Formats: sequence, structure tokens, C-alpha cells
Amino acid sequence: MSLQAPRKTKRPSIFSDLNPTLNSLFGEILDWMLAPLLLLWPISIVATHHIADDIANQPYDQVLSDSVVTIARQLKITLEGVTVHLPANTHAVLDNNDDLDRRFHQVALAGGDFIAGDAEIPSLLAGEPHRLGEVLFRDDWVMGERVRIAYWLMPSLGDARPVLVQVAETRKQRQALSSRIISGVLLPQFAIIPLAVILVWIGLTRGLVPLTRLQSRIRERRTDDLSPIELRNLPEELRPMIAAFNDMMVRLQDNLDAQQRFIAAAAHQLKTPLTGLKTQTELALQETDCVQLHDYLQRIAGGVDRAAHLTNQLLQLARAEASHEQPPALELVDLDALAREVLIHCVPRALARNIDIGFEAAEEKMIIFGVPLLLREMIDNLVDNAIKYTPAGGRVTVRLRAASDWMLEVEDTGIGIAKEDRLRVFERFYRTLGTDAEGSGLGLAIVREIAELHRASIVVLENPEGRGTVVRLTFNNAKEIITAKLPA
Repeated sequence: MSLQAPRKTKRPSIFSDLNPTLNSLFGEILDWMLAPLLLLWPISIVATHHIADDIANQPYDQVLSDSVVTIARQLKITLEGVTVHLPANTHAVLDNNDDLDRRFHQVALAGGDFIAGDAEIPSLLAGEPHRLGEVLFRDDWVMGERVRIAYWLMPSLGDARPVLVQVAETRKQRQALSSRIISGVLLPQFAIIPLAVILVWIGLTRGLVPLTRLQSRIRERRTDDLSPIELRNLPEELRPMIAAFNDMMVRLQDNLDAQQRFIAAAAHQLKTPLTGLKTQTELALQETDCVQLHDYLQRIAGGVDRAAHLTNQLLQLARAEASHEQPPALELVDLDALAREVLIHCVPRALARNIDIGFEAAEEKMIIFGVPLLLREMIDNLVDNAIKYTPAGGRVTVRLRAASDWMLEVEDTGIGIAKEDRLRVFERFYRTLGTDAEGSGLGLAIVREIAELHRASIVVLENPEGRGTVVRLTFNNAKEIITAKLPA
């Protein structure tokens, strides 16, 4: 549970750090655009290399396949064996070794029995894919060089083993063709990618221009100009942020207006006792009669007490409001013990006015999260207010009630509060008419501020016994929260 109000930090301008924010926003967008590109580029290179190898293999594999078919057509397979007779032109094609690659051919029985050609070509190993009557391809090594081999298994007559025809070729020309394909694809990318980065950079810079213009508009404002910013010419993406900013400006203006009203009212309230003190002092300075002088001094002392009481209440109200701005640490507070402590402190005031003051405890312990100092001031103001407006012979009772929600009540048999005034009495400096009791009109305003800080609701009710008032504070959900958080 947290009773803290939202923290409000004071800054010279809400947009004073706009440039660092833009740089961060610019960099983040740039990262999200370029990071996938940098990740996909190596994948593209690998895929391009694989595709280039496949493209380079196709024409050369076709030549190897044709050579295998040519040799196979020259074979004579009988029951006595296999006879190989290759014409001169076939030998010329098979022996056509250029400066880069070499070719090899071989005719053998499946299993390794050599018949004709180059014995260096490895035989078909067990497990190699093979299908009778179809040319297949594999990669292998011949005389220490990587080669591409086309092979064909031909069925023999009777129970003889199939005939294996193989043609092998080194891979230098293939690699050269693959390299040319890769270069033709990748080299333009080295120019395109930097150009894309530059275009993205320019696009982002242009896209963030409205933020820079907005910054200029706000910087050009007067320091006291809290009027809303026009949304009409702003980009759609900026409007929610500026709408929230305008809402904050409205709340700030309301806060400033309230502070100005408070300062004006406080100055007016302080002016009255100070003016009286000045008048009484001037009269006392001119008085020579000791009895009259003593009377003036008593009036001055009373005026000082009233001014001190008003000043103390102003400080209490300022402290309660500051707790919303900078919430203090919350503690576990025993309401029973705190109320008893306040009542003991108030007993002399009650006895001086011949008022019976009492306390009714709850049936169970009432513990809440709160600020002890503020809660003490809240209860003290409630009790002081009840004593002040209760005539001699009256009664003031502080009561704790552990119902579904924990409640604190201060009941008096005083003059009461009219129904139409029960909401206004919580306003600052408001006092009900028809009473001659001294007061500043701040006591219940302080109570309301502290109650709101502790998420408590406050109402003013009629005394069910007749004359007087009951002020009830309800600590909503405090019972359930404390029960859940305290160890069993």
C-alpha cells in the first residue's frame, strides 16, 4: 500500500532537455532500422554464396552428365563381361583439360573392380545415393584436388554386378564462376547500403523537424505563459503528448491560482491581529494608569496568542500540502495510542472551558500506515475545533470504531454546523456565521489535507443525541491492507 501522492519535480522547462531526447530518439529509431539490416546482411551473403554455387554447378554438371551418358553408350555389356570402346572424338572430349581444370573418367564394376579409364577416381562407397539408370552427382577428392563427380550405375546381364561409369572434374572453373556471380551481387550492396544509411539519416532528420519547431515555439514563450499549445498544425504523433502537456499546464495554473489565493487570504488573516497588536501597543505606550496598562498588556498577550495560533496553523497546512509534493516515509501507527496521547494534551484546554472530554476505544487494535506527526496534528485540530465551539458544561468525545472500515469520530455537543455549511467548512479561512468563537478557519482545511494524504474520507454529521456535531474519518480499506501485510 502506498499513500504517497504523485511526485511533482520542478524543472526550468518541460522541454529544456529536448535536444538530448531528440538525439536519443533519433539514435533509437536509427538502431531499429539499421540493426536488422546489419543482421540480415551476413545471412544474405551466405545465401548468395549458396545460390551462386548452385548456378555455377548447373552448366558444368550438365557437361559431366553428357560425358557419362556418352561413355555409357559406348559400353558393350554381355554375359562374358563389359567391353569399353571409346572413339577418338570421345577421348578428345574427355581428355580436353584446360589451364584450370582436369577431367578423369572411369568404368568399373560396382564394388571396386576397375575396368577402364582413370583408376584414381574413388569407387562408390556404401551408403552413397544411387539409382540404376540415372546420373547422380557427388563431391570427392582425386589426387589431392577437390572434384565434382557424375556417376551412373548401369544394370548388367544376369547376376553380374552393375557397371559404374564416372566422370570427374576439378572445381576451379566453377569456383571462378561462383566468385564472379557473388561479386556481381555483393559489390553493388557495398554502395547501396551506405547510400541507404545516408537516406535514412536524412529522412529521420527531416521527420524530427516538427519536434525542433515545437521546441522553438515553447522557448519563445514568456515564463508566465501557461496557455495551451495549439494542436492544429502539429503531427498526429505529437498531439497526444502535447494534449497531456496542455493538461499539465492547466493543473499547474490551477495550482498557482490556489497558491495566490492562499497567500492573499493568509496575508489578510495575519494583518488583522498584527494591526490590533500595533494599536494596543501604541495605546499601552501612552497609558500612565497601571491598571489600564495591565489591561492593554493582557490584550496584547491575547493578540500574540491568536497570531501565533494562526501562524502555527498556516505552517501545519503548508506541511500537509508539502507532504503531497514530497511524501515522507510511512510508518505503522497505532490510532488508539495516538488518540489517547492527543487527548491527554488537550485535557487542560477542556478543563479551562469546563468541558467533559472522553475517549472510547475500539474493540480491536487499529493500526494504519501513515505519518505520525501529521496524524497527530489532524486529531489535535479536530479536538481543538470541538472544544472551541462547545459551550461550558458541554461534552467532547473521541471514538474509535472498528467496523468494515476503521473510523475515528470526534463528537461534541456544541453549536453544530448547518447542513448547507458542512462541505464549505473544509475550505480555507471559511467560518460559519452566528458564532463569536475565535478561529482562523484553517483547522478543518488542515484535517482535509492530511486525510486525503492518508486516503481517508471525512464527513460532518449531526450528533445523534441532539445538539452538536460528529466529524467522522474513515480509513478506507486500511483494515484489509494491514491484515494482509502484518505477519499472523
